[in-house]
Amino acid sequence: MSGTSRTPRGKGAKSGTPGPARGRGREPRGPAAWFTRLEDPSLRGAQINYYVVLGTTLALTFMGLIMVLSSSSVEAIARNKSAFGDFSRQSMWAILGIAAMVGMQMLPLRTLKKLAWPALGVAAALLLAVLAFGTEIYGNKNWIYIGSFSIQPSEFAKVALALWGAWVVERKANLMDQWKHAVIPLLVPFGLLVVGLVLLGHDLGTALILLLILAVVMFVGGAKARLFVLAGLLGVVGILVMVLVAPNRMGRILAWLGIACGDLNDYCYQAQQGLFALASGGWFGVGLGQSRQKWSHIPEAQNDFIFAVLGEELGLLGTIFVIVLYAMLAVAMYRIAVRTGTIFGRVAISGIMAWLIGQAFINIGMVTGLLPVIGVPLPFISSGGSALLAAFLGVGVVLSFAREQRVRLQPAGTPRGLAALLARARAER
Repeated sequence: MSGTSRTPRGKGAKSGTPGPARGRGREPRGPAAWFTRLEDPSLRGAQINYYVVLGTTLALTFMGLIMVLSSSSVEAIARNKSAFGDFSRQSMWAILGIAAMVGMQMLPLRTLKKLAWPALGVAAALLLAVLAFGTEIYGNKNWIYIGSFSIQPSEFAKVALALWGAWVVERKANLMDQWKHAVIPLLVPFGLLVVGLVLLGHDLGTALILLLILAVVMFVGGAKARLFVLAGLLGVVGILVMVLVAPNRMGRILAWLGIACGDLNDYCYQAQQGLFALASGGWFGVGLGQSRQKWSHIPEAQNDFIFAVLGEELGLLGTIFVIVLYAMLAVAMYRIAVRTGTIFGRVAISGIMAWLIGQAFINIGMVTGLLPVIGVPLPFISSGGSALLAAFLGVGVVLSFAREQRVRLQPAGTPRGLAALLARARAER
């Protein structure tokens, strides 16, 4: 008897080719087919993740430019300035950010690793420069002005901390279950140094985002759960102390609780006006550019509370659309992270995702009254060149890993880049 067995074949199958499995249903179509492709770990799945991240980022930025123009034009005219001033500056930052994103996605893995320590060093140096030469606005010392040009170094510290944290976790991958290897390299002294420099500038909101990045980096890296329980307790105590020693922060907490409204400072005013804007928007909004609350009723309407103007002008459907875009961005980033074959990539993407999506959740939460007002912008939408450029740099890092997955899954000899476009054009002739 031969040592080989005959392979069963289905009806009509070619010789040596296994037939279709019995009981298998037809291929899914419509939305089910789209979700199937999203789950596909093949080249098509990698391409979908890449383009979802890229598409949602550009869509959010486009909406942000429209809302910056709408929310800032009235105040600009009242100050005898051009109605397009903030929009023009934000557009230039967007163009610069897109160019930086394209450049970052072209970097290979080894280059991103080499950038980890220099990025953290530059961020720390800029934060020190803020304390020495920075300008204080609304109680926060966050900006460095060079003529009419300003930069906010704490925004770039976010992407630097995500990259650096991933580098540390990769080096300690087999020891992250031990608390001294999980805590000391990430927090002492460099992680807490960056957070401390931001706190010295009185920016509690940005410091909380940085701590969120560090927490997610440690969690994805494999730190024990009990560390987060202890860190959470210490964090609550620290936040309470910082709130008690700062009347401005205490006022915002009391305003969130509905206490001390209508006094001399009236910390409830901004939050109340934001809720009025959302309520007056209804389902479909009052129309693009037709907001009433942006007429000097909402302070900093183009910055932290731009989501309120968006809800008033585009309605509930507009706000849901923005939230769906953030959800799609989160899902695509997560899928890229789980498909990355390196600890560095998985941790870096997770830290960047926690920063962008977590900050979006906090901003929307404070505008809707679910959280106290802590002054963090809405990524890609709020006015602010440094925040927009830093967000594009973070997305560029994610796209670098997504691009690596696409290249790895492509058959050998497949043309890429400009050569791929030319080959496609020749094939369509």
